Amino acid sequence: MTNRIAEGEKRNSKIKRLRKLRTSIAAKGSDGLLLSQPENIRYLSGFTGSSGWLLISGQNAILATDFRYLEQAKGESPDFEIIQIKQELHDWLPGLVFDLGWHKLGFEANFMSYEGYHKLGEAIKTKQINLELVPTTGIIEQLRSIKEPEELGFITKAVDLADAAFEQAKAIIRPGMTEKEAAWEIEKILRQEGSEGIAFEIIVASGPNSALPHAQPTEKTICSGEPVLIDMGAKTRGYCSDLSRTLFLGKADKTLREIYNIVLKAQTVAIEGIKSSMTASQVDRLARSVIEQAGYGDAFGHGLGHGVGLAVHEFPRLGLSSSDSLADGMVFTIEPGIYLAGQGGVRIEDMVVLENGKAKVLTRASKGT
Repeated sequence: MTNRIAEGEKRNSKIKRLRKLRTSIAAKGSDGLLLSQPENIRYLSGFTGSSGWLLISGQNAILATDFRYLEQAKGESPDFEIIQIKQELHDWLPGLVFDLGWHKLGFEANFMSYEGYHKLGEAIKTKQINLELVPTTGIIEQLRSIKEPEELGFITKAVDLADAAFEQAKAIIRPGMTEKEAAWEIEKILRQEGSEGIAFEIIVASGPNSALPHAQPTEKTICSGEPVLIDMGAKTRGYCSDLSRTLFLGKADKTLREIYNIVLKAQTVAIEGIKSSMTASQVDRLARSVIEQAGYGDAFGHGLGHGVGLAVHEFPRLGLSSSDSLADGMVFTIEPGIYLAGQGGVRIEDMVVLENGKAKVLTRASKGT
């Protein structure tokens, strides 16, 4: 009975998402929308295959996929009409849209290649179909940014998995171990703890390598006294977590200790100052001002954070140039950093959810060096 209730709630959730999307499609004056981004497809239909397209209109909800995923699609997307495709998009889409009677089709401009767009346009001309292709951006991403209770539950579980894995890894990582070895130990722990996999390629960067915000683990040996920057994430039911900590194994350089405390203060000020009435750029400014006042403004070269959900980087984007607005239900990271070329870097990253106008911290992994 419990499973049946859960399935019913999940189905109702998908129906509500479709209803919201259909309102957006109608507002833009399109007959339908073509979706190709995997996370957006999963969000609306539940389909987890690696090859598929959604076609959504006021009356239609179609999932097009190839032979490999037909049975999977039927099981995961019971409220969608499943059709089998055998060729490329430009081969089958014009005829299908003609049969549906659509004349204005929105598509995800961020996820269709120029070649794909060109071939589709040529096929429409060749077949003399009256169809206008309309580029769209961010329609589903905006919907996804407000997390439903079930989604927040999955995210919280992924956060807990990463927290637990970090505490175990912290006890294992030692001088003499290579960055690659440390990254592999973290991945093994994540999987053993129950993560579906890793949310992204794990970063373990020590010494000067930690000054590279997106460093890749190398054969470099971790040495005593160096900063060790770890960036990791777990996955639960497709939902991600994102966690960064900076460790010092032994007595650390005075300057790096100093910047650790500055970064921690910047993060604390931002988390405590967040309000739902703020824009993402205003939140970025809270943390950045602390770092600038300490004289390290030029050493904080990335945005303060980003949304997390089915993708590890999604709406909203927290940065100086971001025009995104914050709202209750959004989940995002707060991750200030300072990076000194040739010396090392510090980044501290937590995930928060905006509730009742304030930031609630989800991450529990220990801080301190």
